[in-house]
Amino acid sequence: MRASTARAGFVVSKAVGNAVVRNKVRRRLRHLVRPLLTDLPDGSSLVVRALPKAAEASFATLGGDLEAALAAARKPRRQ
Repeated sequence: MRASTARAGFVVSKAVGNAVVRNKVRRRLRHLVRPLLTDLPDGSSLVVRALPKAAEASFATLGGDLEAALAAARKPRRQ
């Protein structure tokens, strides 16, 4: 596995829950994003915004949603 210069940031607002819940969601997302950073181009910046339903989502659901979002972002746009 190569080291990537890609980086990720997380936006978890108070709408997600109290500080304990927000930090739990942030930790889960950080754990899920870490292995995906190596697949991104060097120098990429990824911003993940957690919506309120992320507080109730399972780890598997968060992972699936994250992978689906990255796949959609990689899709070529129509002209």
